[in-house]
Amino acid sequence: MIAVDTEGSLRSPVELSEGLTYTVISQVPYRDRTLLGKASTKYPQNIEKYYLPIPPEIAQKLRQHTEKILANYNTERVGNSQKALDSAYEKALYLAQYLKQHYSIPKNPSDLRYLGDKEDLVEAFLFKYKGGYRDHFSTALTMMLRSIGIPARLVAGFSSGEFNPFTGMYVVRNTDAYAMTEVYFPKYGWFAFDPIPNHPLIPPSIEDTETFGVLHQFWNWIAGWLPSPVTGLLNNVFRAIFSWIATALSWFFSLFSQGWLGILVGVILATALAFLSWIGWEQWREWRSSFALSKLPPMERLYQQMLKWTDQKGLGKHPAQTPLKYAQVSYQHYSFATAEVIDEICQAYVGWRYGNHAPDLNRLRQRWQQVRNSQ
Repeated sequence: MIAVDTEGSLRSPVELSEGLTYTVISQVPYRDRTLLGKASTKYPQNIEKYYLPIPPEIAQKLRQHTEKILANYNTERVGNSQKALDSAYEKALYLAQYLKQHYSIPKNPSDLRYLGDKEDLVEAFLFKYKGGYRDHFSTALTMMLRSIGIPARLVAGFSSGEFNPFTGMYVVRNTDAYAMTEVYFPKYGWFAFDPIPNHPLIPPSIEDTETFGVLHQFWNWIAGWLPSPVTGLLNNVFRAIFSWIATALSWFFSLFSQGWLGILVGVILATALAFLSWIGWEQWREWRSSFALSKLPPMERLYQQMLKWTDQKGLGKHPAQTPLKYAQVSYQHYSFATAEVIDEICQAYVGWRYGNHAPDLNRLRQRWQQVRNSQ
């Protein structure tokens, strides 16, 4: 059995047996800044109970410091943003960016001393050392948000690691582990904010990685070998193309959730697209074949055109057959006039290729054209 706790989280079975396989289907919420900016600040009691408490000895000092940072928003303009801090989402976004720009990770770990018995980590990070390890940034942001009444929690896990284009898999190491801050928004759930320097402010979301994710990682690996100007130009081109494709796919699949009319429109579009794709594929094959034939000597080209035509008519030449043997068999499947022209082309081809005899190409082309016209 899999239980759902009071916070709406899944709990896996206790004492999982070896070899057990189970599947979890999750509904992952998309991150919409406009909707989250309008989210209510009336939180459920169980959320307030677990995700608002902070140590009482630092509560007042931390709240005053956080409110001062928010009050100075218009003065400092961190991130060059003109948006008003009138929502929990914008406040969390701003505080995360503030920590990135005003606090740092020491280059030498020995620069950070051990905390005293009565010393608080968040207080030491904000007021004494002006920085700390990566996880300290997320811890400080979590407590700062709680101090102003915004439910937050610390979540730990691993980044996606390094993509290996040869195996198609990600290599995740212990050093890829770190913690982030998640903020709760009523009706929408928990969303992460990353205050760690040199990390994306907003972690990659499902909509950023589900489309062309592996292809994107493979391109990043290739781009590391190219000059920066070339990489920048190709990045802009590919980003525009993939963005348009992703938008089109998202719009297309959304049709199937709009009732019978949407399903009908989706089916019609899918059928039309499949038909056009088939036509395009056939045209591509025809062009490729014509291009390949154009590179051949004239006699070879006429011979291959003849074989292609007979193959479409149902009598393809077996690789083990000689041209003359194939010409003899053609009398059993075509009219005498058609088989005679096939025989004449095969005879001319053999004489040209193996005997260096110059064929009468104009006459052979005329006769072959007559056969095609008659068919």
